[in-house]
Amino acid sequence: MSGAEMHGDVLIARRHVATGPGRVWAAFVSPAGIAAFWGGSHATVPAGSVVVELRPGGEFALDTRAASGVTRRLRFVYVSIAEPHELVFDEPATGIRTTVTIGAAAGGGADVMIHQCRLPVELRTRQAADGLASILDALAVHLE
Repeated sequence: MSGAEMHGDVLIARRHVATGPGRVWAAFVSPAGIAAFWGGSHATVPAGSVVVELRPGGEFALDTRAASGVTRRLRFVYVSIAEPHELVFDEPATGIRTTVTIGAAAGGGADVMIHQCRLPVELRTRQAADGLASILDALAVHLE
């Protein structure tokens, strides 16, 4: 299970997964991978809604559909890409910067950390922390 911790405008979630960094990386940069886990436990992501332009300055975008049926388009811009270990992207609508770090774990598998900073006040909530942790839990299930 994932955990998430919040410190001011920073949110950090960590998860160990049983597969290696290469497969984790592929999940974070392929439309099918993103659609499989990005909604976590709180939303689904229609596979056809995911667009990935994997380059600094490129965008990735997706729709999230909540259980209530409300759909929201999310858009991100890649800042830096260091395959297969680090992705940094910004969400222009909120100003949040997200860094995904993927490292080989000593006992096998990979350790994944999502570090978000510049969270607006309205997103500094336990619900946001739980949502981010659930995304990493869904990633682990997807990679099993």
